Amino acid sequence: MGLNGDHFCLELENGTKPGANDLGLEKEPRTKAIEDAVKVLLQGLGEDVNREGIKKTPLRVAKALREGTRGYKQKVKDIVQGALFPEVGLHDRVGHAGGAGGLVIVRDLDMFSYCESCLLPFQVKCHVGYVPSGEQVVGLSKLSRVADIFAKRLQDPQRLADEVCSALHLGINPAGVAVILQCWHIHFPNLESVFHDPKHQGWIKVLVSSGSGVFEKENADAWCDFLGLLKFTGVTADKILTRDSAKKSWCPSYSSSVAKGSSELIAPNPRMVAAVASIIGSLGEDPSRKELLETPSHFVRWLTNFQNTELEMKFNGFTCGIKDVLKPNGECSHNHQQLHTELSLSFWSQCEHHLLPFHGVVHIGYLCPEGFNPIEKSLLQSIVHFYGFKLQVQERLTRQIAETVSSILGGDTMVVVEANHTCMISRGIEKLGSNTATIAVLGQFSTDPAIRALFLERIPSRTTSGMF
Repeated sequence: MGLNGDHFCLELENGTKPGANDLGLEKEPRTKAIEDAVKVLLQGLGEDVNREGIKKTPLRVAKALREGTRGYKQKVKDIVQGALFPEVGLHDRVGHAGGAGGLVIVRDLDMFSYCESCLLPFQVKCHVGYVPSGEQVVGLSKLSRVADIFAKRLQDPQRLADEVCSALHLGINPAGVAVILQCWHIHFPNLESVFHDPKHQGWIKVLVSSGSGVFEKENADAWCDFLGLLKFTGVTADKILTRDSAKKSWCPSYSSSVAKGSSELIAPNPRMVAAVASIIGSLGEDPSRKELLETPSHFVRWLTNFQNTELEMKFNGFTCGIKDVLKPNGECSHNHQQLHTELSLSFWSQCEHHLLPFHGVVHIGYLCPEGFNPIEKSLLQSIVHFYGFKLQVQERLTRQIAETVSSILGGDTMVVVEANHTCMISRGIEKLGSNTATIAVLGQFSTDPAIRALFLERIPSRTTSGMF
């Protein structure tokens, strides 16, 4: 039985209809300013801002950024006030419990933030604890909500930990607060490295901590209890980075600029740099803050990975020169077809709807006559990279790879793409850990369920590289 659209109206808990808040956001001057800046970025990439598919990208990007940095408009006291509850400690006994010294920890809070060095979202698993004092405790959900206020800003892992720790200490006046963050930053390869480093590590992980009161000293006894309750998550004291090492090993864009020096880096498009600086200002930040001075240049250099006509010319010349890709290795039989597969080819791309990265693996299956050698993996990987390093959507990427492989073979092809989308975690429903699969089938694969099933059976389970 279908739903009647005239009578079906989903309402949120606060009584507003879906999209009602978005309408208010769309009309705000800051949103419009970000929209205009995003148009400059798209034009800098050589895109037609009126093209179907990216026509609404500036608005989508503006709304995602405003929502993802809403912490600038929120205050800790608005959350904590009214959430402190009386709770007695032990009665006439030696020890700590309840509202007088009993350690409280909330573990595995999944959230995201935006890197202040490159503006890309990064994922966070937050563990926060405190030791109550004054015979009062705070509502557990408030620990998460306070952490989210500071996560929803342009951040660095160590400063994020410090700000959450300081805010909770001031807001609930405990004997001490401890915060540990596990952070994952996408390490997007550039066009040169992606061909020379097939084992490119796609994520950078850091573990940082911050403490106040009884947790202020790193070797305090309170830390032993806190870490003891985190051991099953893989968090140990020896893995926590010092403040200096965390900064140096964090953002790939920052590390690259420090390693090469400004003189060795290609100067980015000044109009695009100015547009990113205006976006930062529209979010409520100060673009002249020391940590943000190079951020516009970092972001533009990363974005221009998807504007490389040289790659297209090389690829077109390469494929035009391909002859007899399928070479016989002995006696051949055109009456018998063999299934060949190339699995888990890595790809990196950029969502054209939100200007956010998505990445994953491509599995290719094809039929060729018995006795012929399969296509070289390097050719198939080149096809994947060619279509990946563009403003893309996963459905189109899957189709284009399938059509190109089929045109080279002149035959039957099936392609499966599995991907993690940053836009799924940093906006809207914020579904951390989700992934997407798409399929394209051509020729015999489209009419033969048995051969499709055989190919799908060969795909390793959960090949996408999630963080958690």
